[in-house]
Amino acid sequence: MTVTVPGPTLGVVGGGQLGRMLAEAAAPLGVDVVVLDPTPDCPAAPVARDQIVGEFDDPAAFRELASRVDALTFEIELADSALLETVADEFDLSVNPDPATLSMIEDKLIQKRTLSEAGVPVPPFRRVDDAADLRDALAEFGSVMLKARTGGYDGRGNVPVTDPADAEDAMAAVGGPAMAETFVDFARELSVIAVQGDDEVRTFPAGENVHEDEILRETILPARTDDEVLARAADVARDVLETLSGRGVFGIELFETPDGAISVNEIAPRPHNSGHWTIEGARTSQFEQHVRAVLGWPLGSTQLRCPTVMANVLGTVEEPKPARLGAVEAVLGDEDASLHWYGKDEVRPLRKMGHVTLTSADETDPSDLLAHAREARDALRFE
Repeated sequence: MTVTVPGPTLGVVGGGQLGRMLAEAAAPLGVDVVVLDPTPDCPAAPVARDQIVGEFDDPAAFRELASRVDALTFEIELADSALLETVADEFDLSVNPDPATLSMIEDKLIQKRTLSEAGVPVPPFRRVDDAADLRDALAEFGSVMLKARTGGYDGRGNVPVTDPADAEDAMAAVGGPAMAETFVDFARELSVIAVQGDDEVRTFPAGENVHEDEILRETILPARTDDEVLARAADVARDVLETLSGRGVFGIELFETPDGAISVNEIAPRPHNSGHWTIEGARTSQFEQHVRAVLGWPLGSTQLRCPTVMANVLGTVEEPKPARLGAVEAVLGDEDASLHWYGKDEVRPLRKMGHVTLTSADETDPSDLLAHAREARDALRFE
């Protein structure tokens, strides 16, 4: 294909921090971005060409977006997959990843069934519609992680259950049809950011994720595991892409068990929080890769530049309040640190407000770099 710049205009359903970073990555390529988001002056608005204010299932807003762009993508699973497909057909636009992929992934039960039927390793699971089903799952698996089939993210919609007496409360907590997955006693969680291009697939090195209260706190590169496990993680990620359709970046979360086995936890059909390290730590960021991929352009290098740790900046407040981050000068004065602010007007408890990335020019031990990243991140304060 022939690529010229200035390039096409890309429509993105979703204007949160992922839309913001997509627009930042698109600009140097000569690609303008128009976002659709229900929040006026959303985080992506200051860096995108324009924002259309509308809900993620608003036909009029989707058609306005489609009328102004040359291709469509999304950065949030709440995007209406059927509506995406409809407007893409009406306006003769490409939409990537394929809306069918979004529809499959947004239902965790269908996602796991699809992977299992394709031979991709996943933890044992079963459908759960009520408390009786959950008690059956506990009898079969022992401890389980109960997951809402749709709508859950950052730990929301996930409830660990060990006692059958808690079945009623657990079902009420997830709020509807669910999936019970055997509780995996994993050594670490890994994630691979995988990219499906027009005729090529590339994977970034697997990162090691550190969670607390089901929320990602840090991602460490290189992951503190052996080369065989890293190669196996990349192979599984490529197998996952074989089950999906459409171009783009996919965040693939994986469990590594103590014996080195790999299984798939969840898939995100978009750039992923665990891939934010790629902005400073890789030759080409996940956001630039997504722009390239959805437009059908050649992909960039996924090579790791140097040891890298990404630390999320979460809302350390007890009640929502206007967002104002203080003590920033300590991070700005750290020659190894890079600060990313997401532009959200309100800080809430544990809300993702930004991230700090630490890189090292030498072969720093990842554990030492992690300690440095935590020190830099924890010096920040919401005023």
